Amino acid sequence: MKNNIHPEYDYVIFRDTSCGRDFKIRSTCKSKQSVVWEDGNTYPLIHLDVSSASHPVYTGEKRKVQAEGRIAQFNKRFGKRSAKS
Repeated sequence: MKNNIHPEYDYVIFRDTSCGRDFKIRSTCKSKQSVVWEDGNTYPLIHLDVSSASHPVYTGEKRKVQAEGRIAQFNKRFGKRSAKS
């Protein structure tokens, strides 16, 4: 392998903001924020919106859809109306 061409690969803390769970894994991601981990060492901190700890596919939870589509809203409001004779 060539020297000085690969990104730095070290431990990073990923925090799932939707459930508050933290993961310590190796990554090439960089961050300006840092956090002290359980082992007493300081690691870069990266925030995630969704991870395996909060995603419905992995947790088995069913979530209600918050926003309906435009057609669904129209059909809900007006429904099927009969034609005038």
